[in-house]
Amino acid sequence: KAHPNDRPGQDLIKRIVEVSAMPQFAGKIVFLQNYDMNLARQMVQGVDIWLNTPTRPLEASGTSGEKAVMNGVMHFSVLDGWWVEGYKEGAGWMLPMERTFTEQRFQDEMDAEMIYNTIEEEIVPKYYDRDPENVPHNWMGIVKKCIADVASNFTTARMLADYQERFYEPLYQRMQAVNADDFRLACEIAAWKRRVSKSWDNVRVVDLRQIDITKSALKTGEEMSFELTVDIDGLSATDVGAEVIIADQIGSGRDVKISATIPFEPVSVEGSVVTYRALTAPQQTGTYDVAIRLYAKNENLPHRMDFALVKWV
Repeated sequence: KAHPNDRPGQDLIKRIVEVSAMPQFAGKIVFLQNYDMNLARQMVQGVDIWLNTPTRPLEASGTSGEKAVMNGVMHFSVLDGWWVEGYKEGAGWMLPMERTFTEQRFQDEMDAEMIYNTIEEEIVPKYYDRDPENVPHNWMGIVKKCIADVASNFTTARMLADYQERFYEPLYQRMQAVNADDFRLACEIAAWKRRVSKSWDNVRVVDLRQIDITKSALKTGEEMSFELTVDIDGLSATDVGAEVIIADQIGSGRDVKISATIPFEPVSVEGSVVTYRALTAPQQTGTYDVAIRLYAKNENLPHRMDFALVKWV
């Protein structure tokens, strides 16, 4: 179904219906109207492959595919939505997550070629590989693996366990800690935030010593050191964190992809001046952008962005 306001989607469905009525496609394309739970129940009992090919990364979720694998139907889709997590080798088929072309029509052509090749070279031979009693043992092995390794991970029990372990329990423990001793931890964090906020504008970098990475190439495994001297304006050395950010080269219109974060450690304190040092050795080749940032640091914060004070060096 297309959304009532999705005119392009409605037009596409209209075109599919028109094509299915053409003489050359008679009996080869079947359009099923009014898709709902009852129709889906009939479909998952009567199909072998659940082919789903959304344009990356536009898959909303993929619940129809989850429903299919629970009925022993193998899934074949792009690694998007649920399939990026659900795919297991030997229990279905996939198109890679990464795009090869920025131009969508070229990507569509390549994906279509991969789909046809996969069907012809992998899926069809397994389906027709049968013993003298016409039993497709390899095919049924995939069906069993699909149910055992994929479907078992997409249940309501697993969903509730994830929420409990990843969100509800940690939040409950956090609430207990914050509320203990008449909200002692909450008061301490609030006081710390006020103190750091008052001094943050005066925190400044006094000196930075590092290898000149603009003029020389580093070898993998070769140690690279950074030394940062910071005037913290009366704050504690533990109130201010520092780290080196290494990212893939940043291009126009591209998302920043951080490949490594190296923390600084305080090595000396003289009054309000703290010296931090970071050592690292590149483990992979390539060209990267490097930056250094200071941030307000407190181990009692639930996460870094709870107090988003940052200075870029």
